[in-house]
Order: sequence, then C-alpha cells, then structure tokens
Amino acid sequence: MPPRPSNPYDELASLADPEPVTEPITEPIPIAVPEPVPISLGDLGDLGERDDEPWSPPDHRRARRPGPRRRRRRPRRKPRHRHRLLKLLIAAGALAVILLLADRCAAMYAEKKAEQKLQQALHLEAAPQVDIRGFPFLTQVLDKRLTRVDVTVPHLAADRVSIARVHASAQDIRLTGSLPNDVRGAVVGQMEGNVLLSFDDMNRELAASQVKFSDGGGNVIAARGSLNVAGQELVLRAQAHLRRAGDQGVSTDIDGMSLDLPGIAVYRPGGGDKSLLLHRETAERISRDAARVKALFSVPSIAQRLGLSPDDAAAVLDDEERLHEVTGAPRFVDRLMQVNLIDVVVDHPWLLGKVGIDPKVLDGVTQLRPPELSDRLSFSFRLPKEAEDLHLHLDKLTVQRDGVRADVSGSGLSVSQ
Repeated sequence: MPPRPSNPYDELASLADPEPVTEPITEPIPIAVPEPVPISLGDLGDLGERDDEPWSPPDHRRARRPGPRRRRRRPRRKPRHRHRLLKLLIAAGALAVILLLADRCAAMYAEKKAEQKLQQALHLEAAPQVDIRGFPFLTQVLDKRLTRVDVTVPHLAADRVSIARVHASAQDIRLTGSLPNDVRGAVVGQMEGNVLLSFDDMNRELAASQVKFSDGGGNVIAARGSLNVAGQELVLRAQAHLRRAGDQGVSTDIDGMSLDLPGIAVYRPGGGDKSLLLHRETAERISRDAARVKALFSVPSIAQRLGLSPDDAAAVLDDEERLHEVTGAPRFVDRLMQVNLIDVVVDHPWLLGKVGIDPKVLDGVTQLRPPELSDRLSFSFRLPKEAEDLHLHLDKLTVQRDGVRADVSGSGLSVSQ
C-alpha cells in the first residue's frame, strides 16, 4: 500500500512553540453581582411607549421662545462726516425759519403802514385791509417791484348812499424813491376790482321814503315802498334800471311805477298811459252786486268797453235775468279788470263810491307827479374824488342778490404820498 501523503498543517503545528503548562484552579474566584433594581409597571409602560418612538439624538441647546429669530447687531459707529452734515442741516433749517419770520414781519409792517396811509388819504372812519401778495417780500422791496397788492375798503361814502365794499387788486407795482425810508410813491401797472352797493345799506339810508330794494332779475332793481294818501296806505312799486353816469358814476331810470290800493285797484301814473284798474276781488264783488253793475252799465263808455251796445245795455238794465246772464259769463270779471276807469271817474266822480273807492284817495293819487315819485325811488353814487384822480373807471354793472356790483379797472396809475 503506498504511503499516505503528509498533512502540511501538521508540519506547521510542529514548528509552533510548546503551550505552557498551567496548574488547575483549586479556589473559586469571587464574582461581584449587582443587586437587582425594582421596576414598576408604570415604568414598563413608559418603556413600551418609548420603544415605539424613533430614537433621535438629544438636543442640549437652550430652549428658545417662540417668535421671529432676531440677530444681535453690534452698534456701528457713525462716521464723523454724518454728524457734521446733520448739524449743517439743523443750522440751515433754523436760518430759514428766522428769514421766514423776518420776511413775514416786514410784510405785516408794510401792510400796516399802507393801511394807515390809505385811511388818512381817503378820510375813512375804519382802516382798510391791505394784503401784500408774493413771496419773499424783502426781495421784492429790494427790487422795488411788488407782484400784487389787494386792498379792501369798507363803507365808503358815495353821494346819497354808501358803498358797502370796494375791493381792488393792483399788479406789477413799481416803487419810486430810495429804500427804506424815502419811498415817494408807486406806479401801478394794472388794477382791477369791484364795488358793492348793498341793498341793506340802501334800505337803511333811504328809509325816509320807506323803500325796500331787491333783485328784480336781469339788470333791474325792484323797488317797493309805502305811501300815505288821504289816510289810505298805498303800496308803491317801481323798477329801477341801472346805467353808468360817466366813467365814475352809476344812476337809475325809474319805470313800471304803480300805486296799489290793497284789495281795490291799481293806479299807474304816467304821461299819456295813466290807468286805474280794478283788482280781481273788487271785480268779483261788483259782479255779485246788481246795484253796482247797473251803475257801471249806466255809463255808456263803460258798457261799450264791456262789449255791450247802447241797446243791449238798456235791455240789461231793464231785465234782471238778462243782467244775471251777462254778469255770470265766465269772462265778465276778466273784462271788468281790463277796463281803464281813470278817464271815466273824472267825468263821473260819483261812480267811485258806487264801486267802493273813496274819491278823496283817487284825488290825492292823481295829484302825485311821477317825477316826485321817481325821486323817492331813484338813487345814484359816484366813486370818490381820489379814484377819479387815479383815472379809475367803472365797467360792467350787475344786480346780484345782495346788491349792485360794478367792476372797476385802470392801468398806469401813479400813486404818491
């Protein structure tokens, strides 16, 4: 039998060092065993829940409050040039305020002086109001040219009435003389303004005639007053039309005048257009009274104006039914109101008493002259002489709710102290 091949691992094992001989251990080695720690059921429950949660590394950072995260910034030092710029801005602002106050104070002082000069020159009871426009004022004075000056003068006497307000606006004013103490005057390039004649002032200052003025529409002033004639209070009405009297004055033309006997008739004086017309209530009262109707129809001229021939008038006077038929017609009262009785009552004065008019009243009314009545209602005014010296002239005239307004204008005006 052939020899068995040798195992190479056995050869390697023979080459290794011999193992040391150890003695058997006769004494037991003491082993320290820790005491058991009691575990409660609650801890087991917590451990069970904790085992279910995924493990995460502990967070040892400090707990933060909820809210936006803020970063601490280190204070930066402002550059020195910013401090200097801030100081310069404050100084410039303070200087601007001082200059503004100085400019306004100078303007107020100039306005006050101008108001005193105007009050003395125009002989006014109250000082006017002067407003110097434009900014700055001091540069305008140094340039000897003011942009605009507004002047308001209250209650200026003008003829029979006083002007409630005069407002003027002067532009492009050149000062003459040397500044600041030797200002001799000024040259006004352009001036525009307006004059207001108040109805309240007219009513108060013309109270002797007991007349009230108001806006009559368009360019017409309505005048209404009272007049006592033969113990009867009559209402006087008229229309005043405005017109210019030259370049500095305003006057009125009176027309449409009437004297009203309340509840009886209206008398309109005039040259060839005098009239005496019955009121509606008087005409209706006559139409219901057979005696008064017969008195009218007994005058042929009145019967003819009512549309009756002499034969028809005689038939009406004899037949009551015919009389009621005529007076009951729808247009009888209107026709009777259109009959002018002024010439009839002169020839038949007894007829006034028949229709209810006192003859003395009509005699007193017919003796009044239109010029005398117009003088009670007319008015006029002119600009002061100082305005004429400045070559100011009136332009447009208008009637407004509170009074009469007239526009004033001028150019190249020279004003001296």
